[in-house]
Amino acid sequence: MRALKVLLSIVVIFGVLLVIGDRVAVGYAEDMAADKIRSSQGLSKTPEVSIKGFPFLTQIAGRNLTEVDAELGGMSTSAEGRTLRVDKLSAQFHDVTLGSDYTSIQSAASATGNAHITYADLTKAAGGGVKISYAGEKDGRSQVKITPNVSGIPLVSDLQVTGSITVSGNTVKLRADEIPAMCRALAACQSAVRSQTDHVWKLDQLPGNLALDKVVTRSDGISISASGTNVKLPG
Repeated sequence: MRALKVLLSIVVIFGVLLVIGDRVAVGYAEDMAADKIRSSQGLSKTPEVSIKGFPFLTQIAGRNLTEVDAELGGMSTSAEGRTLRVDKLSAQFHDVTLGSDYTSIQSAASATGNAHITYADLTKAAGGGVKISYAGEKDGRSQVKITPNVSGIPLVSDLQVTGSITVSGNTVKLRADEIPAMCRALAACQSAVRSQTDHVWKLDQLPGNLALDKVVTRSDGISISASGTNVKLPG
């Protein structure tokens, strides 16, 4: 009986050591992956990387990870001299294949992502004294309230329009749904308002070949989801 107790104690201790070793290894791999993602994506800050699944060492031996999650922080993109800042960008990679050196990521069978943009950043990107705020959804479209700057246009004041935000590929589009009649009657007004309300931005730093597929307006900003299959990952 005593020998059995000793044997069980050794097994337990060995098991604990394996778990500790496994967690140390996964922590090291997460740090390495974070550094490689930062350099390959040109990020200003090192992202937070979390490798899921246990045991990690068994996954490494098979050169395949169940899931890798990355919080990439913010990013910016410019169009027509106006910069749109993405407040938060996250991605989840599933069934990840490692390279032959066991330290590089080759691809993921599938991936999902999410980007968050605040109304303050949308307002700044629109420029020219424009204000953009929450307007909910209508007929399945995610909408925003746009208050253009028409202070320099005679006979027009307190103008407000509703705009729709759509996504396609790596592109985010903002467009006024309809210009009010009092503005449409003035060519200068309609042109000025459209220049403030209609914009296109490309999110060129999306990891792999993720494509934007849905946008939802919320009270604190817009949430954009992305997805992809057979995603190629740099580094």
